Amino acid sequence: MSSAAPVSSGGVSGPRVSEPRVAEDRVSGPRAPGSRVPGPQTSGSRVSVPEARGPVAAEGRVAVEGRVGAEGRAATEGRVGALCARPAVTELRLSAFAGHRSAVYPLGPVTLFAGPSGSGKSTTLRAYEALARLGAGDTLDEVFPDAADCVPERARPDAQGRRGFRIGCTVDGPEGPVHLDLAVQAEPRLRIVGERLTGRGRTLLATALRDPGRSTVQAEWHTAGSTPVTRAPFPDDLLGTALLPLRVAGKTQGQLEVLAAAEQVVIGLRSAFACDPRPERMRAPVPPGAGRLRRGCGNLAEVLHRTHTDCPRRHHRLAAVAGAGCVGPVTGLGVQELPEGTVRAVLERGGRPATPLGRLGDGELRYLALALTLLTGPGVLEMDRIAEVPDAMQSLTLLADGLDRGLDRRQVGELLRLATDIAADGHIRVAGTVGERAAGEARRTPGVTVVDLGG
Repeated sequence: MSSAAPVSSGGVSGPRVSEPRVAEDRVSGPRAPGSRVPGPQTSGSRVSVPEARGPVAAEGRVAVEGRVGAEGRAATEGRVGALCARPAVTELRLSAFAGHRSAVYPLGPVTLFAGPSGSGKSTTLRAYEALARLGAGDTLDEVFPDAADCVPERARPDAQGRRGFRIGCTVDGPEGPVHLDLAVQAEPRLRIVGERLTGRGRTLLATALRDPGRSTVQAEWHTAGSTPVTRAPFPDDLLGTALLPLRVAGKTQGQLEVLAAAEQVVIGLRSAFACDPRPERMRAPVPPGAGRLRRGCGNLAEVLHRTHTDCPRRHHRLAAVAGAGCVGPVTGLGVQELPEGTVRAVLERGGRPATPLGRLGDGELRYLALALTLLTGPGVLEMDRIAEVPDAMQSLTLLADGLDRGLDRRQVGELLRLATDIAADGHIRVAGTVGERAAGEARRTPGVTVVDLGG
């Protein structure tokens, strides 16, 4: 299949891994994971970012730590069947993205990235969210409004003045591991110049930029009919994998294989919700509404107003969790309807007066919001649900940058135990970033994987 135009990047050093370094060949276009293309090795700071490609041995060291006891192993074994039915992102690859270079990060049911400031924790989640948004159909300029910041710092433009970055992921599910890799040109114009979808050792889709003057790329996908591949132009600002269900007829076994792999990737990517609770937005009463939690959780009272009546069992469990993370006795979570037509949430204290959530500390509010996200599902979150796919075939991945921000040790421990408990059935997964103190607590929590970016 065709190859993509090269995009230049600098030799940015990345986290270290325990695997040997694999030299990158100076070639163009995506290639299948594990494939090797002959060519001279590039050295120095001027390095070609040749393509989006599959998993490679990462440059540097990523220390993956996780203490999983007997209970954790049993839970992991029980999740195997669930993972087969529910597509989930199990690996993130940042081949050349901001400060990351040739980095491969495994993602378990609960994965936390730790490391000092500037080690790339937030950047890692940003790449994940970017892939999720592209999978949902967002355009490239919507996902990367500041694309130049994603280019490795020491990247030098090629002869045509082009610079860019490469990201990718693996989505596991009924079709086995399926790899998606992208090469994005950030300068002089933002566009996808190469995309590769591979599964079961076969290249299922490949795109390449043929004419820089046009806003399209040449796409080829596996057909296995009277012709081995089908070719067509695709827009260069949209993820080609997400377009395949609209373009592939599914008349041959090869086309069916392509469709199944593409749909698995799209489902796995779209099932993500980025949660960043902002306590300053959560204190005031809010008008009642649809009751779908927003990213900043400013409408927490509105959502509790809904769960109080629609999800009494989960609401009761949230009240129990609240008691473990808030100061003083908590017997329930209530919602008061105010005269001006708004609602506010309160902590019920038994025989004592209720405490409005506006009086709680920042850490308590963040703790409650994150716990609510874990205890609900896509129907209670403001996210793009895949209505045509049964809930039993979907898993929700909570993306939480600064998961421990404002939380004390007790709250972090309770939240981690809740996350591992909820993740045990395969419906919920967590990918977040934490500071060193919370990372220490996470390392002691069975079922949590800690990826140390500190080297």
